[in-house]
Amino acid sequence: MKDWNFISKKAVVRFHRQKQIRFMKKILPVTILLILPSLLLAQESDTRARQIFEEVDQRRNSVTYEESELQMVIYNSNGDTRKRKIKSYSYNDAETSKSLLIFSEPANVRGTGFLTVNDGENEVQKLYLPALGRIQIISASEKSDRFMGSDFTYEDLGAQDPDDYTFRMEAETDTAFVLDAIKQGNSQYDHVKFYIKPEKYALLKVEYFNGTNEMIKKLVADNLEKLNDQLWKPQTMTMYDLKNDRKTTLRWENRNTDQTIPQWRFTERGLRRGL
Repeated sequence: MKDWNFISKKAVVRFHRQKQIRFMKKILPVTILLILPSLLLAQESDTRARQIFEEVDQRRNSVTYEESELQMVIYNSNGDTRKRKIKSYSYNDAETSKSLLIFSEPANVRGTGFLTVNDGENEVQKLYLPALGRIQIISASEKSDRFMGSDFTYEDLGAQDPDDYTFRMEAETDTAFVLDAIKQGNSQYDHVKFYIKPEKYALLKVEYFNGTNEMIKKLVADNLEKLNDQLWKPQTMTMYDLKNDRKTTLRWENRNTDQTIPQWRFTERGLRRGL
């Protein structure tokens, strides 16, 4: 009797298992048909987000040389300010981006230089401090440090290559494309949100989030200026440190995109030479 009961129980279990399998065979194709369109739409949306950022990058590269003057104002939590004047040089092509910042005022930072070179695969940042007479290479662990006491970090001032991010389309309206992006490799941010102006494909705002999805910083661009038929750039950008109630404003003046900048400018020789 015990053996018969055991066999009966096995038969019952087998029956129910086969029934479940038949049910899954029926329901699985329906489930796939229901889920597949959502997956395809999400994939198309993510592709669309990347295409938008690639368009931003392509337009930025439409200006090969740019020379300008920058006014930097650093505001602390009490509203006190420190002012800096900077000479800026930049070079862009399809494969390489280079930028050089040289401080001209005040006297205690005059000659300080910051060079960034990105070849599409590697980025190297170098800081020259005249008082020490040496060039310092910014390491990966220093990317989150403040640049010259401002609210911009070395990572913030690096190149923004589309290949460095995984994108997700969060919103697409008449006033802004909103792209949620996760940077590949090391980053001080968990993810960022880029707000792009339609038609102009110009940056309007960037929001920076930590691992608990708290917005810790915000970059706002104002007063878009047309540099050519494709490219619009802000005349003013303000980085807000929301956790420490600080901000830093950069204002561009006397932009020149018609004059060739010699390549030695973007070397250690140019970094040491300064102004």
